[in-house]
Amino acid sequence: MTVVNDTGSTISHLECTYCGQIYDADKIYNTCPACGKVLYARYNLAEAASSLTKEALVGREPTMWRYREILPVKSRANIVSLGEGFTPLLATPRLAQKVGLKQLWVKDEAQNPTGSFKARGMAAAVSKAKELGVTAFGAPSAGNAGGALAAYAARAGLPAAIFMPDDAPLINKLESAAAGAQVYLVRGLINDAGRIVRDNAAKFGWFDLSTLKEPYRAEGKKTLGLELAEQLGWRLPDVVIYPAGGGTGLVGMWKAFAELEEMGWIGSKRPKMVVVQAEGCAPIVRAYDEGTEFARPWENAQTESSGLRVPVAIGDYLMLRAVRESGGTAVVASDTDSIAAEIEMTTSEGIFAAPEGAATYVALKKLLANGFIKSDDEVVLFNTGSGLKYPELLHFDFPILPKNQGELFLN
Repeated sequence: MTVVNDTGSTISHLECTYCGQIYDADKIYNTCPACGKVLYARYNLAEAASSLTKEALVGREPTMWRYREILPVKSRANIVSLGEGFTPLLATPRLAQKVGLKQLWVKDEAQNPTGSFKARGMAAAVSKAKELGVTAFGAPSAGNAGGALAAYAARAGLPAAIFMPDDAPLINKLESAAAGAQVYLVRGLINDAGRIVRDNAAKFGWFDLSTLKEPYRAEGKKTLGLELAEQLGWRLPDVVIYPAGGGTGLVGMWKAFAELEEMGWIGSKRPKMVVVQAEGCAPIVRAYDEGTEFARPWENAQTESSGLRVPVAIGDYLMLRAVRESGGTAVVASDTDSIAAEIEMTTSEGIFAAPEGAATYVALKKLLANGFIKSDDEVVLFNTGSGLKYPELLHFDFPILPKNQGELFLN
């Protein structure tokens, strides 16, 4: 029987999502030793439901740790937090009216501590790794994950080595270095950076925090789904549109919905899960269209949306399962359309989305046009990060007032 500890976590074991092998949750694992696929944390959900109640949530802290019974950290002392989670679910009536939709929401992850949804995953992963005795971290990053890892490693008082493509956004490099991480630039893509981490982790004592190559980043990301259900009064929308690179947020939400149903908090209804990827790097969209279980690596990946420039993902089969089981679909967005959508979202609703998040609005328009989404559907777009992370993508001409004539002009 699982013993409820001082945070209430009911974690019981790890389970391979592919071959089903079971592993001890008190030991350090990356991927499944038997088949190399993704491991999930599993919980005693019946026990969790005895203390994680709707009434109990009313007085809990407005962070992702409010769901501590179904998060993996056993001791409160090991939680490494900057106040991540419980980001707003914003109604967007002007955008909805523009596209002819009855109800449109944006879940705004830009309001997390490090400016993106990556804060959730890194908070959970760093916390659990600390609890298991990890003393140093290594990770590849297209940008935001590096900044989040650097911040949470600093918060934990532990070192981190981060490997980024040399053309990753400058702000991501600076925020990682400012937090004290060792930042290395790689002449290649995130999979090339990941190879360096994997090949050198044992030598330098790093715990590899690559996307879905350890069990706990997904646990932080699943709180996206828990919050969505809570913020909608314990129901789910008709459609969720999510920008997927490595896909941890998408598969984490799908896991969250299953856990909530098992706890008796929601029924069997699920949103149609829609993956949106960049036109220049869309391995999951291609695999969905081809009907395959796994996605072939994307050659010559190119996109301004650095978080979507992921040519191969270990969680490809999990993303494709969620899309297909939900009756969802997968679409692409061009960089040009995403940047235009970023401006439209900001001018219409004040939501300064990153291009990855703005790509969901591009996808929405496409799916309304082809009839996949109906005008009376309730749709949630996930903005995964702040447009402030990408200043180099926007260009405006500003009028300059002549010297000493500003006051005259304003009168």
